[in-house]
Amino acid sequence: MADRLRIAHLAGPTATIQNSPPLVTSNKARRKYGLPLRNNRDGSEARFDALRAQRLAAPAKLYVECFSAHPLEQDAAELYGPPDGYLDAKGEFHRQRSSPQDKAVFEIEIQPEDGLYPLPYMARKADGEAWEGECTAPGAPASQARQSFYPDGSRSFEEIDRLSVGAEGVANLISSFADVDFFRVLPPAGYTKGLLASRRTDMGEGDIAPETRAKDFFAYRPYHLGEAPPRPALARLTNAARRIFDSKIYDGAVYTQGSPQIEEMAYWFNLVIDTTIPICGNAAQRPQGEISHDGPKNITDSIEYIASRVWADEQGRNRAGVIVLQEQRFFAAREVMKVDARPGGYVATGGHGGILGGMGYHGAAVLHYIPALKHTYLSDVNLTNIPTSVAVAARSDDAVKLNETRIREDNGDLLGSAIPSVAIVKDGGFFAEDYFDDPLVAADLHALVARKLETNRLAGFVIEGTVPYGKMTSSVREAALRKAIYCGMPVVRVGRGSPEGFADPHEYFISGSNLTATKARILLMACLLKLGSLPPARNPDEPSSAELAATRKAVAAYQKIFDTH
Repeated sequence: MADRLRIAHLAGPTATIQNSPPLVTSNKARRKYGLPLRNNRDGSEARFDALRAQRLAAPAKLYVECFSAHPLEQDAAELYGPPDGYLDAKGEFHRQRSSPQDKAVFEIEIQPEDGLYPLPYMARKADGEAWEGECTAPGAPASQARQSFYPDGSRSFEEIDRLSVGAEGVANLISSFADVDFFRVLPPAGYTKGLLASRRTDMGEGDIAPETRAKDFFAYRPYHLGEAPPRPALARLTNAARRIFDSKIYDGAVYTQGSPQIEEMAYWFNLVIDTTIPICGNAAQRPQGEISHDGPKNITDSIEYIASRVWADEQGRNRAGVIVLQEQRFFAAREVMKVDARPGGYVATGGHGGILGGMGYHGAAVLHYIPALKHTYLSDVNLTNIPTSVAVAARSDDAVKLNETRIREDNGDLLGSAIPSVAIVKDGGFFAEDYFDDPLVAADLHALVARKLETNRLAGFVIEGTVPYGKMTSSVREAALRKAIYCGMPVVRVGRGSPEGFADPHEYFISGSNLTATKARILLMACLLKLGSLPPARNPDEPSSAELAATRKAVAAYQKIFDTH
């Protein structure tokens, strides 16, 4: 590794860690333009303006009162050197004190090239009124809304580097030892009017064409305009990530996404990305700049983790797999789960580990455990092991048949249509509508199976059943999913919630071990890309003994991957 790290940052969707609080017009601006002031809850005038990071347009000279950085600086005045000068009662600067009432000051020249400074926000809306939120009015359409998310990681990393203070009292917590390249793999914000290539801050090439919300970028704010990425977008993200890692020029990577979904993408990368370098997933419970924001520490800890090389085996390969680093703890991608939107809101599922180590207070990374299951370059379902085409079960002429279907481009990219459609089915007690199960209780499953067979797309199901066995309480609904298996769709069984035991093995149902339903879905999607559909029976209601044997053999291939990943 070079003396300085080279890090790739991958900006993912709906990422609070790449978000900021709404820009609200300051009272300083409201006074200047004669606008109503923002008041406290009791109607009194607000004491302070929120200071927002902004750039100077020209140099400025400031005078800062001595001993104002801490209330006890004055108590140790004899330890300090002299001030730069003094301000008299008229506010004029002198190098020497002219009166006992003169105020000792430091003279500071601040320059645009210094970087961002926290300043009052002076902007107003086009009609001259003050900004009170992201939109010109509550519930306004997208054309009347501003974006609070950042289009790539460059701004948030700059703010961290410029404004965050480390344990030693200094800044430059990233740039002091690492260079970061920024990639918009599936960003949380976009350029709705496009952007010239000369103004880009990411690693892309050429001009950026006008981008569309919910197609080119995905944000959850303003809340009434929020959208999450659809299934085909996973191919776009995966393809962009593969090209970054295949370049082999980075010492490690940081991936950021919304806190409820980071666990899914971390496990997906853990399964499909063929790389030996560390990947750290980061999220935040609060936007950057909000009180007690947690994102900056997660990001700087990730870069310190990469630099520490505690993840490296004797050949320098990553032995820890993809981790999610939250609040100084390293979670294994397979086990991490968000359970609350507060500090400590992430847990390790499964009951048998999942927290691999953590960061010390002064930044020392400690790795106590490594995963026993396959990951990244060891994974049987990474992109190197995914074929160009697989057999897909689909309905044709009133029969379910296997069709060889292309899932990758010639350049290795996954097709958007290739991403499997896997549904999670929950089950609970007292499910039947009456004594002796009513067949109509499975009508939704029959409709879902039929719909999946119409799409000529890889498909499957995850049952979230009883703990830990993964069994369903309704025999009618279980029969419906058994028929789905005979139609070519693999079905995984897991226990509800965060099971600590292991789902029961079965000849036709895949045991999801101690995975959550969410993680089992991710693994089943990866397996479908490698193995394709199960062999369908000519008559799914009455499969022959030979067809059942073929199904058992195909399920066993799935089970082998579930047992080792």
